[in-house]
Amino acid sequence: MNALEVKDLTKTFEVGKTLFTKGQGVKAVRGMSFDVRDGETLGIVGESGCGKSTLARMLVGLLPPSEGDIQIEGKVQDKANPREFGQMIQYVFQDPISSLNPRKTIRQIIETPLKRLHGMGKAERSKRISEIFASVNLREEFLDRYPHEFSGGQAQRIGIARALAAAARILILDEPVSALDVSVQAQVLNLLADLKKEFGLTYLFISHDLAVVEAVSDRVMVLYFGAIVEVGPADAIFKHAKHPYTKLLADSAPVVGRALEAPKQKADELPDPLNPPKGCPFAKRCIYATDICETTDPALIEMGEDHFAACHNPIKG
Repeated sequence: MNALEVKDLTKTFEVGKTLFTKGQGVKAVRGMSFDVRDGETLGIVGESGCGKSTLARMLVGLLPPSEGDIQIEGKVQDKANPREFGQMIQYVFQDPISSLNPRKTIRQIIETPLKRLHGMGKAERSKRISEIFASVNLREEFLDRYPHEFSGGQAQRIGIARALAAAARILILDEPVSALDVSVQAQVLNLLADLKKEFGLTYLFISHDLAVVEAVSDRVMVLYFGAIVEVGPADAIFKHAKHPYTKLLADSAPVVGRALEAPKQKADELPDPLNPPKGCPFAKRCIYATDICETTDPALIEMGEDHFAACHNPIKG
């Protein structure tokens, strides 16, 4: 069963609009179709500007799609009751401190989804909050404090607790550990793994850190210029990449004990979103590009067991 299904999803932003002139449309997300299986962790990677956060915000209803459908547990997002929708999917933000209302205590923050989404009374809320705080390894004495009184790791646990309070089974984790120290990252990642087992959660894990994504993901989806260029099992994606862009990402990631070297590519500039190329958006950077790459945008096709890539000249092996 699929927890989430996305079909032909696009998002176009209008830029340069004035009172007297019409703006130009820029496609931040270009025709994405994918599914997320019940209980899996789907890692989402790509350079800044590839559409990761725009996609995430559409999935949770913070941005309306320009075209396409989003189905969560078989229900179409734009036709769902907002209250019911909030009980199905929640967002854990990248910056844990700024995502929490500085004027409210932690108790007030955690109580909000319990009141708005579940209509719980005071006694029931108190019991549920105690259970949630125990799940994320926080002391109840923290409940009457304010967000600025916590470290980044503690604040991220509170953000996770807020998402759990909604009782959603799908969590969008947008760079959940990038703002944390390495030792704290490990603690939060272990917590997320434990919570996934305890509550039967499904994760969409967005990150720039490929090592973290490979460690926590069942499958990985690689985005470039607003489109999916490769998706498959985590070990296959990084060990046997089919798309040259995926290999470029893997070769660019720093490794302890290995000198940093610039990966091989023809150019290092991203395509212009105001003037998108006709063919494959990666062609100008790709060392494997041929004439067809300059004229025809490749479709996402199967290149191995549950492994898909959009490339005219996939990497062999």
